[in-house]
Amino acid sequence: MAKKKQNKHDDHMSEAWLIPYADLLTLLLALFIVLFASSQIDQKKFQEIARAFSTAFAGGTGVLDFQSPIEPITPPAQDEEGRHQAKQPSPAVNGKEKEELRQIKAKIDSYIHDNKLTGKLQTSLTDEGLAITILDDILFDSGSAEVRMKDRRLAAEISALLVMNPPRNIIISGHTDNVPIHNEKFASNWELSVMRAVNFMKVLLENKQLDPRYFSAKGYGEYKPIASNATAAGRMKNRRVEILILPLTDVNDSSTSTQ
Repeated sequence: MAKKKQNKHDDHMSEAWLIPYADLLTLLLALFIVLFASSQIDQKKFQEIARAFSTAFAGGTGVLDFQSPIEPITPPAQDEEGRHQAKQPSPAVNGKEKEELRQIKAKIDSYIHDNKLTGKLQTSLTDEGLAITILDDILFDSGSAEVRMKDRRLAAEISALLVMNPPRNIIISGHTDNVPIHNEKFASNWELSVMRAVNFMKVLLENKQLDPRYFSAKGYGEYKPIASNATAAGRMKNRRVEILILPLTDVNDSSTSTQ
């Protein structure tokens, strides 16, 4: 009789492993849920799940009751048409350099007036430097990135205006409207804008008085409009090439960093 009681007692104790096994499975389930929640960029949902598990396992407070380590993402600012606005650079033009850029601007404005190019070429003094805007319809045919032969003289005259002593860094940027393009040469407006900037820069650098080391090219496609693309007039303004003459301080900083 004693032996039978002993066997029954042993059978009962052999099932005790189920308790820690069940606890382990529960903890693994909780771990995977937390890992899944933390991989999602949703702070509110993560905190709700954390509070729920903390309440279930620890009566309201526990290791899961903490703030999400993921920083909430703040959407970029948008203008009135819903376009994302890039962060504006900090002012880089000091008083003396601003006055020198103003003198260069006056020289270019005089050229624009004398050649009756008002409305085709525009200048503006910004925090980044002196910007010259050229509407693309006086440089390129529609869908083309090659500077027209009849406009190469204008490009050469513009290059003469860029001869400065000391030289300044100059950025050439291409821009388009938002009308999709897809031809045998360009799959997107982005590619078209890049090649227009590069090809226009090449024409400028045919002037041997300009140093190529101070030039660079960028393409922004349709993503930096200056007018609404809802009208033909606005799209025409957005199709442009811009020349940005940087402050002399940027040249000095650049030359210092390469030494």
